[in-house]
Amino acid sequence: MESPKQHPAPFSRELAGNIEDFITKLKRGELQGSKTVALKTANLMRHVVADSRWNDAESLKTIIKGVGKRILKAQPRELLITNIVCRVLHIVNEAAPRIEDACISGSASSTPASRGTETPAMGLGSTMSSRNLADQLAASLAREESNLYHIKTDIISEINEYIADMESTEEEIATSALDHIHSNEIILTCGRSRTVENFLLTAARKRKFQVIVTECAPTYDGHEQAKALTCPNIEVTVIPDSAVFAIMSRVNKVILGTHAVMANGGLIAASGTHMIAAAARHHSTQVMVCAGLYKHAPSFPFDDDRLNALMAPDAILPYGDGHLVDAVDVVSPRYDYVPPDLVDILVDDNGGHLPSYVYRLLQEIYDNAKDLAWNIPDQ
Repeated sequence: MESPKQHPAPFSRELAGNIEDFITKLKRGELQGSKTVALKTANLMRHVVADSRWNDAESLKTIIKGVGKRILKAQPRELLITNIVCRVLHIVNEAAPRIEDACISGSASSTPASRGTETPAMGLGSTMSSRNLADQLAASLAREESNLYHIKTDIISEINEYIADMESTEEEIATSALDHIHSNEIILTCGRSRTVENFLLTAARKRKFQVIVTECAPTYDGHEQAKALTCPNIEVTVIPDSAVFAIMSRVNKVILGTHAVMANGGLIAASGTHMIAAAARHHSTQVMVCAGLYKHAPSFPFDDDRLNALMAPDAILPYGDGHLVDAVDVVSPRYDYVPPDLVDILVDDNGGHLPSYVYRLLQEIYDNAKDLAWNIPDQ
């Protein structure tokens, strides 16, 4: 019997166990919510940087890519994993010159030229010189290890700042709510999004307006969103998804959440979002999308089906209807792809901008990570 394939692991047994536990949770679907997945991935990458064994930038990037691809293989359609891993690689790339300088300075201090002495051919002087050489090598290794330790600390500090930015994304986006929401407006939203929820509640502190929420069947997340938006200055109305086009003529603005923002400015959002965006375009209604920078994916939607996931059709056609189950094929997609021409403005941590500006943001937060982002392993 052929033995299972062993993966080289340049890190501790505890870290290897944490990676396997994270992969298992992804496969079982225990991690729900885009922010939860992003934060868990970022914390895992921080532990990989801290606990793995590496002595140069290339070996560290190889370790991060290896762990990232193992995670992606467990959940290939989860774009946020790609975003976080690519962002950590960007942080390492920025620290790469300092890592190389630390290695060069450590090795240079141990060369004969830096010692300024010659090794005698024989005798007592040769023994003393060998001891001096050993001491110098030990001091050089200690100096190099100290430099790498400080650089590792700096990388971990930057990852910690990135995690803190993700945790405060909703608050940062909500600071611009009063610039986009005005009194007595009628706003339409879809499903459950905590970013949109915080955005609307922040505006409701000083403005009074009406919010129409689509129920977002078959998950009916819209009912949860309507409950969360209950406050004196917001009048909430829940409507069925089929009534979107009929009511769009009364809507002043559409504010949507999203699972991911693609490199071309398109969206991977909750099922039903494309219908809302198309109806808004027909009625010339502005479509605004609230999404943190960690949701901006450095990949293009070449294959929409590859980025989607299917839910159990039981919520649409119960399995108890046996005579229909055998005669009908029911497809229940989790997400919709919304092309960028149906989106008017994207609001993130830095404010609002057009979808065509996404490529510039990607240049700032990612760099040479395309081989991981665009070659997602198959299931």
